[in-house]
Amino acid sequence: MRNSGSPALLSSDFERFKRALPRQFPAHVREAYGIDLSARYLGETIPHPIGKGSGQLSLHEGQLETDAEAGLAFAVLKTVIAQDAAGAQSMGAWAIHETKMKVERRGAGWTVTWKGRGWDRSFDEYLALARFAGDLTRSGELVVVPSVKYHLPRLDEPFKDAEYAFTTRALAAAWGEPLLRLEKDFSPTLAGDPLSGEQAQILRWLREVPARIRAQAAVRLAVKVMNARFDDDFQVEMMRAAAGADALVVFNRLFDLERGIAYGGPELIERNLRVLARLTPGGSPGIPELSGTGGISSGRDILEYARRGCESVQLHTFFQLPLEAYAATDGSRTQRALHQLVFDPANGLIAGMLDLETQGVLERRGGELHFLDLAVDAHRPR
Repeated sequence: MRNSGSPALLSSDFERFKRALPRQFPAHVREAYGIDLSARYLGETIPHPIGKGSGQLSLHEGQLETDAEAGLAFAVLKTVIAQDAAGAQSMGAWAIHETKMKVERRGAGWTVTWKGRGWDRSFDEYLALARFAGDLTRSGELVVVPSVKYHLPRLDEPFKDAEYAFTTRALAAAWGEPLLRLEKDFSPTLAGDPLSGEQAQILRWLREVPARIRAQAAVRLAVKVMNARFDDDFQVEMMRAAAGADALVVFNRLFDLERGIAYGGPELIERNLRVLARLTPGGSPGIPELSGTGGISSGRDILEYARRGCESVQLHTFFQLPLEAYAATDGSRTQRALHQLVFDPANGLIAGMLDLETQGVLERRGGELHFLDLAVDAHRPR
């Protein structure tokens, strides 16, 4: 049996890695603490559960290279707006330039606000980024996934299949072999649009969009589900409607109708965990792989998502806090965030998993604790 670690060792590692977090930290965690952090995203085994959600932190090659060097598990590219062969975009209103991001406190946590939506550069530039992402993924350095916002019709309108066809096929060709991994983004901004005011319309999108994307290319598809302007029951109904996807990213940011902005923070994680708890344990037949997102600011938050069935998590705000908010004194923001999320002696992943072992929630197999056992147990009938 491997060494299960100790509070003194964890405190020592936390201090030591403030100056430089090793890229292969999951191997150290396994050797020193007997903890296997392996996770899963879109069917791909990844070294730990922490990824970067779609946004302006994944706009160019340099950001992806920095994340790979930091040891991030995966990253989702900024969302591109689908178009047809002539360049027409029915959702073109979402392709607007970002204003400066504002990182601010919201309650006891953080949120980032900005005006802007999807990718606002040329589609050819996005294809070049997708080509780089495919190469990076195949190299084993970092799993990178493109994200797309496709046409969403009104209830009595047809889908614009020409946009689905051109965009999906172009991305698949740029990505290369093997099959394309892709996120379909139901933007949080969509929650503030009149388009999303009818439940039947939203459910139609969630049921039909996965098949329309798959009809165009070999795709492993994640659907990023928004927080709609309805109650928890409808959030659950949305997840069931989207069960045709290979994975669900749950759930996108809340929308402030008065300010006209999407936001995160404590309110977001509270709602997300509450809704996910409705599906588990043993209450989620037909629900695909889950990736949690929203309001995550500690390793213990990650474990709360895992205990509700999530096999990975996506963060955005936590990767752009003021430098003084991190305990680490050197390295990129990605490195500093990973250091805190994993090694914090009070609230990190390691501390949380060791506490769950003490409580009898997690048990060692082959002398090791396994992160993925939490998600498996969440779906096990009792």
